[in-house]
Amino acid sequence: MKILIIRFSSIGDLVLTTPVVRCVKKKYPEAEIHFLSKSSFQPILANNPNIDKLHLVEDSLSPIIKKLKSIPFDLIIDLHKNLRSKRVKMALGGAKYSFKKLNKEKWLLVNRKKNIMPKVHIVDRYFNGLEPLDINYDGEGLSYFIKPEDEAVLNRKNLIPNNYVIIAAGAAHATKRIPP
Repeated sequence: MKILIIRFSSIGDLVLTTPVVRCVKKKYPEAEIHFLSKSSFQPILANNPNIDKLHLVEDSLSPIIKKLKSIPFDLIIDLHKNLRSKRVKMALGGAKYSFKKLNKEKWLLVNRKKNIMPKVHIVDRYFNGLEPLDINYDGEGLSYFIKPEDEAVLNRKNLIPNNYVIIAAGAAHATKRIPP
């Protein structure tokens, strides 16, 4: 069985897909899990042991769609749900599943400060879209896999005085950054 999971961007959103990837692999341990994303996010996904094959979009979807057409996918899970992911799904065979994206609700929240978003986490919404497949959240949280050579061993001697730890949290969009 070959399964394609689609999420093009961004860093935080890709990390939010990790429970789905893990639970799909648990449900179908013999399946070959493919993941489609933008090439700039390769470092975020490359070390995930639940992803067997990473497909990366450079500038245009056409070359990657041509490549993906040669792979007989049994199942496509769309965790982006936009025009690009729809184009990919339309070009490929296999059963297709997605989630309720709530674009209107998000627009109202961002632009009108009117919050009518359901009190359901995005990860839970992803899993709600997979209910027909009986793929359920395992409660193990999010994952981020780092190459062993990029890991750092810390002990109290490595920390700055007064036991502070510094976290650099950034984002591409100013509205998603933690202000100083």
